[in-house]
Amino acid sequence: MALDPEKMRTLIAFKKRLENQLEKLNVETIETQTAVDIVNTMLLEKGFKRGDLKEVQTPNLPKEVVLPKQETHETPIDTRPTPTLTVTTTPQDRDNVFLLKTMNDESLALICFNKEDMHVMPDESKQFNAKTPPFQNFLVEKVLAKMKEKDIELVHNNQLEANKAFTYEIIKEEGDLIREIVIHNVDDERLKELKSSIRWTLEKMYEKMQN
Repeated sequence: MALDPEKMRTLIAFKKRLENQLEKLNVETIETQTAVDIVNTMLLEKGFKRGDLKEVQTPNLPKEVVLPKQETHETPIDTRPTPTLTVTTTPQDRDNVFLLKTMNDESLALICFNKEDMHVMPDESKQFNAKTPPFQNFLVEKVLAKMKEKDIELVHNNQLEANKAFTYEIIKEEGDLIREIVIHNVDDERLKELKSSIRWTLEKMYEKMQN
């Protein structure tokens, strides 16, 4: 099925963003390799070629370090507001691209589905900031973090495989601008809630930004 012109333009813009990110990564790789080469040259010039390198002890480091991707806070009472719009979703939606809009047809974000993964790219022209309510206190703490905590408990109880557990990552630019929300292992039941909650959150954020 052919995409309408608006979705096509959005996808082209997203493709350009990915290409720019890939270019930055390539530059970082080249710079890192250059730095390694320089350090190797300096070591050789300092005499490590005579075998001194074997005497350098490598610090004992833990085999695995797990860093939290997102801070979460426990809330004793669930005060989550009811989303203003409910989105009906079918399994086929996972292979599609969706544009989230306000009730006034204002663009909010592009959502792309790739099997069990969900990619949310907020409209760059809106400059959505992670510190703008209700992003952190609702979407992150009441929706995403709660889903993640539930699956962690299931994994601990051997009711769910670790690689099937719900996880998410908030990708930001300088100044806490939200560039992308990546969500892994999204089932059909959660898919409906996520689309509705993300739309409601971004719409409320946009309203606050207008005031």
